[in-house]
Amino acid sequence: MHERQGNAPVDGRLGLIQRPRRNRRSEWARRLVREHRLDASDLIWPLFIIEGSGLREPIPSMPGVFRYSVDLAKEAIAHAASLGIPAVALFPNIDPGLRDAVGGNAQSPDNLVCRACREIKAAVPDVGLVTDVALDPYASHGHDGLLEGDEIVNDATVAALVGQALNQARAGADVIAPSDMMDGRVGAIRAALDAAGFEQIQIMSYAAKYASAFYGPFRDAIGTAKTLRGDKRSYQMDPANSNEALREVALDLEQGADMVMVKPGMPYLDIVARVAQTFGAPTFAYQVSGEYAMLTAAAQNGWLDGDRAMMESLLAFKRAGASGVLTYFAVRAAELLRAGA
Repeated sequence: MHERQGNAPVDGRLGLIQRPRRNRRSEWARRLVREHRLDASDLIWPLFIIEGSGLREPIPSMPGVFRYSVDLAKEAIAHAASLGIPAVALFPNIDPGLRDAVGGNAQSPDNLVCRACREIKAAVPDVGLVTDVALDPYASHGHDGLLEGDEIVNDATVAALVGQALNQARAGADVIAPSDMMDGRVGAIRAALDAAGFEQIQIMSYAAKYASAFYGPFRDAIGTAKTLRGDKRSYQMDPANSNEALREVALDLEQGADMVMVKPGMPYLDIVARVAQTFGAPTFAYQVSGEYAMLTAAAQNGWLDGDRAMMESLLAFKRAGASGVLTYFAVRAAELLRAGA
């Protein structure tokens, strides 16, 4: 039985007044009882790369985010590594003249991503390289797969993705990250990697990738915003569905995925939590371009404390059960963590 004394609840059996605020009264106490912590090692930095040298192009829809030529990307990645960020994810914006209906440049051993992998590995060997497997940066129509008429064809796309994955593996990628959402692509990529002697290369599957309105700035960054024909709802997931996400994750884990991802991030924290709790596998969330743009724009307008909102948003992923987060805030967050914020 519980009684009350003043405003505080009393446990009549023990005679103790329960005051949860005692654990919040001082900074040292808050740190002592803190349930979740964010560390630089939880962060993967998505990085946009372009051809040329000495280039650091701003992306207007993502203030503070840039496209880097490979020489400057190496410097930026070395700085990220010095802050304790363990991995970067590379996304190319290639010459429009190299884009065709079948995304053929994805198969070239000398394409932008492959050259970047070789140079970055030589310069910063201890940073993990995560490479995106999908055709949209290479295709003139902006889709992740091959088009026949108005249909994205699954099995022919998977064959192309296997070739792309092997191409990236040969160039030095550490983690192959298929983001296309084709059926069966994880199993096909795993089998091909193993057969080619790349058994140790990991697969981080975009297992629950939703057809979201939050991807717009990313498409600006890789140059597909104006080329995309139609939408991606025939292969990316319906935002209304959550049970389907569990089925998708189960399939990818059965087919050999080492890690799984939920994308976008904050609007899908319930999915992150369900996946992490259901499977106990390494589960990542992608805090996507639209999420970054919203928080940054609000901070620039003085509507939010930008750094506090950023750190709170990243901690939310950890609280939901994520092993780590792909975020454009990675470097700034790591700097604040280094400073003890």
